[in-house]
Amino acid sequence: MYDYLIVGSGLYGAVCARELSDAGKSVLVVEKRGHIAGNVYTEKIAGINVHKYGAHIFHTNNETVWKYVNRFAVFNRFTNSPVANYKGELYSLPFNMYTFNRMWGVRTPAEAAAKIAEQRQEISGEPQNLEEQAVSLVGRDIFEKLVKGYTEKQWGRDCRDLPAFIIKRLPVRLTFDNNYFNALHQGIPVGGYTKMVERMLEGIEVRLGTDYLSNRAELNALAKNVIYTGPIDAFFDYSLGALEYRSVRFETELLDIPNFQGNAAVNYTDRETPWTRIIEHKWFEFGKDENGNDLPQTVISREFSSEWKPGDEPYYPVNDEKNAKLYAQYAALSGRLNEENSAPQASSAAPRIIFGGRLAEYKYYDMDQVIAAALASLPLHNL
Repeated sequence: MYDYLIVGSGLYGAVCARELSDAGKSVLVVEKRGHIAGNVYTEKIAGINVHKYGAHIFHTNNETVWKYVNRFAVFNRFTNSPVANYKGELYSLPFNMYTFNRMWGVRTPAEAAAKIAEQRQEISGEPQNLEEQAVSLVGRDIFEKLVKGYTEKQWGRDCRDLPAFIIKRLPVRLTFDNNYFNALHQGIPVGGYTKMVERMLEGIEVRLGTDYLSNRAELNALAKNVIYTGPIDAFFDYSLGALEYRSVRFETELLDIPNFQGNAAVNYTDRETPWTRIIEHKWFEFGKDENGNDLPQTVISREFSSEWKPGDEPYYPVNDEKNAKLYAQYAALSGRLNEENSAPQASSAAPRIIFGGRLAEYKYYDMDQVIAAALASLPLHNL
């Protein structure tokens, strides 16, 4: 009998497994996929650490989390400076003085601020949707070229039908600063995320290719507690209906050239281009292998956003009012489940179920937030 069964070997599950094991608890991790590390999994192709499930750039202002991840990896100095391609016109992201100069020919922060102020006048009152929010932040020109098409591909909805809060964090700078994140710490684990998660799970039993939901009774019988990091609606057999997600499909190619686009990420912001962005993975590690040698080939991934359907990987929760209400109902079910399991008439074999992570909480988490949430959950385990 294990003290803990952890369902999923992504960051949330790996952090819980490490801390519980270090506290003397016996832990079993089960993973449906054939590899560890969840969506941060990286696989090596032609010496390049390829981000199998999309680009993951670690960034944080949380000193506790930064010290924690540095126990398991050395991080390089990668800075996220994406480029936007609008019908062949190239712009710097996040929106900054390089962007404004390319868009309007302005040269000073005062000129850029005046242009934005002029264009945002069309919005009066509190923005009611994503389009109004974007125009109020950066003006109509930038919205039309650099926000509208990309966002509508990403979410599969018109910008007027999307909530304003989705874009409230949009970085806008009146400086020549191309660093997308306002984070004190930023980088990529040298050797890839898979190596980092391997170190987190060192000495802990992991069973790959094991679907918890298909073998629930058998696996529950092995542990006193279950930490479940999968989709909460799937746990309850979609009894209240399916939560909505956006998914992403990747087309990955190995190219026999040293350089495809000269940047790790290029966003395609027009509506007509079917993909949202192209990732060139080698530039996350400066085009070098682990010995500092130049890599002669390159690997690119085109990303296509789509509506989630069963069998797809769920990526982004659709945080509208309808889905928020449905998630609240599932969260209430999860609370009642543990009350029933701890009732006097309950089977003594029923484990306590703890829900955590991106899918179990139906919440968009940055990587540092996932780790912080996992560490914050430890008092639940009497640690």
